[in-house]
Amino acid sequence: TTFQDGGEEVEEGAVYNVTLKKVQIQQAANKGARWLGGEGDQLPPEHTVRQYETSKIRAIKAGTLEKLVENLLTAFGDADFSYISIFLSTYRAFASTRAVLELLLDRFGNLETSSHGEVANLNSFESEVVLRAEIASVLRAWLDQCSEDFREPPDHTCLLKLLGYLKSNMPNSDMESKVQNLLKQFQNQEVEAVDGFCGTSSSDLVDGEELEISNPEEFSSFQDHVVAEQLTYMDVMLFKKVVPYHCLGSIWSQRDKKENKNLAPTVRATITQFNTVTKCVVSTILGTKELKIQQRAKIIEKWIHIAHECRILKNFSSLRAIISALQSNSIYRLKTTWMCVSKDILLMYEELSEIFSDHDNYLTSRELLMKEATSKFANLDSSEKENQKKSQKRLQLQKNKGVMQGTVPYLGTFLTDLIMLDTALQDYVEGGLINFEKRRREFEVIAQIKLLQSSCNSYCLIPDQKFIQWFRSQRHLTEEESYKLSREVEAAADTNILSPKSQKSMVKRISTLFLGTDVITPPKEHPPKSSPLGGSSGESTDSASVSSCEFNHSETEDVCVTPISSPEDPLKKGSIGSDKGSGSNKCSILDKGSGSDKCSILDKAAGSDGGPVSDKSSGSMTCSTSKVLPVYNRQNGGACIIRVSMDGINDSVYKSILITNQDRIPDVTQRALLKHNLEPDAVEDYELVQVISEDKELVFPRDANVFYGMNSHVNFDFILRKKA
Repeated sequence: TTFQDGGEEVEEGAVYNVTLKKVQIQQAANKGARWLGGEGDQLPPEHTVRQYETSKIRAIKAGTLEKLVENLLTAFGDADFSYISIFLSTYRAFASTRAVLELLLDRFGNLETSSHGEVANLNSFESEVVLRAEIASVLRAWLDQCSEDFREPPDHTCLLKLLGYLKSNMPNSDMESKVQNLLKQFQNQEVEAVDGFCGTSSSDLVDGEELEISNPEEFSSFQDHVVAEQLTYMDVMLFKKVVPYHCLGSIWSQRDKKENKNLAPTVRATITQFNTVTKCVVSTILGTKELKIQQRAKIIEKWIHIAHECRILKNFSSLRAIISALQSNSIYRLKTTWMCVSKDILLMYEELSEIFSDHDNYLTSRELLMKEATSKFANLDSSEKENQKKSQKRLQLQKNKGVMQGTVPYLGTFLTDLIMLDTALQDYVEGGLINFEKRRREFEVIAQIKLLQSSCNSYCLIPDQKFIQWFRSQRHLTEEESYKLSREVEAAADTNILSPKSQKSMVKRISTLFLGTDVITPPKEHPPKSSPLGGSSGESTDSASVSSCEFNHSETEDVCVTPISSPEDPLKKGSIGSDKGSGSNKCSILDKGSGSDKCSILDKAAGSDGGPVSDKSSGSMTCSTSKVLPVYNRQNGGACIIRVSMDGINDSVYKSILITNQDRIPDVTQRALLKHNLEPDAVEDYELVQVISEDKELVFPRDANVFYGMNSHVNFDFILRKKA
């Protein structure tokens, strides 16, 4: 089978990509071979005649909503077999369930009122049957794949409309029964609430019980594998409930608006669980001041063992949470305590940390996740012989049980990729057509989430109520409290003394993507100010390219996205024993360095050849010659992504903005104001500044070209400042 690019086909309201598929359908003997009685499949190539058939594959590239919905009925005939799944997984980014359902049922499903020409030969009985079957096929896929789309308490208007259509056109069908059962299920449930595994509140506790600081003896009584299994159980229950479209960048980026405080609850629940695990790690280590150094070191060792058990269970979420907590400012600065951690366990810790190395856009964790996504068991090829023996022994015990394992991913990776795709690709192209190529690329990420959710059905874990009750009852320390306790436990560390742990891959922190502060300036030699981390500002970034060195102990939900250290980051030179280890920590989602030629996940999402990249600012379908999508910290193909913060309002919150080589200061300033939910008309009141270093800035003239005027050898970090 061979494929050939057939160019584009343009219709009113739609643009299609055409691919020609050439397939061998027959191999027969030539005349001479037939005279000798030979068969085609038994003869050498020179004695055979091959026959080929060429078919055309049409895949819609852009179109109006009407055309995209109509394509649901014709995609199978155009050999675009994945179209229905892609549309159903991503349409919430550009349309509502009601709008799509009305088009499908009222315009195409009502044969009496359908206008001529929309579907050929509607007057014939055969076409009527075919159309009804196509609509039934779409509705069946919709109910199977995205039934949550119809959850609209308390009225469920879309589901009732669908039920009315089925009673009229497909009475007594299996689908009618399915819709009735789904309606009953929704009506019998309250508005969907997050299962109470994550977060701690008084309502979760038994009457008379209060939140308590961790008791080291009680924590030590839980076996390492039991803790890992229970964390995995909670993670699995929450991850399986994640609604994939909630992760789309265009939806996730709207969560900071007041009217969207309940947006994407399934994603928020998973992120809250992550941060609850991280806070639990810190509170068990620092919660009791009376502990001796050796006792505190034993607790750190226990958490490293638990992280290793999570690795065996392929739970990358809790594994990342534990590693992030151990590398948080309050914990990693405990030089003397880390000195008491055994060498073998430190080596194990280093290996686990390397999984989340920021090198090459977190290539190690991405490859490992995809490698083990559908494997039965973890692949534990440790570089250290001693750790490898222990790992294989534990893994063999798992295999002996005969139960396959799923894979729980670190959701922040997918959120990051989807937000960057949303930032880099335009929503509409020339003529106001919906850019469906963007949705195809987003679906490649969504499909990975669905695959991993399916794999989680392989887990066979039983909840341990004793541990879950203990886990819920822990009082979590605030950021200020944990830092203060850390300083009380050990005075400021001597930065000249190196710790036993190499810092070459130090992953510093869980960043936040929620209401409240998205980027928090890390503490140096003093605890953080008691600023309202809970977020009175209501600000939140629509990009995952944010971070700080200390996790947020506020009451708001955080998302965990790992930072990439800046070139000057002392962590690359320093040690666990340094209080200053986080002083200049910055974050980017993609590769650092303007000269990098490494490929990001966005390159892969575009296909092997990257595909053309449309100019988002121009609103046209003119394609860039770039082979990859625009990324942060690298100019590529006349475009790049910068991060802009607002000076004096919330200068720790960054917004990702796509700029091209055509954009001047007024354009970029207006876009930045819109991203920060400020009046875009006030462009003349602001100046744009690029941060070169701690004591240097580049101030742009009023009409400067930002792309060519910026310094491409430093981080693409900008500040929007009111003019004096």
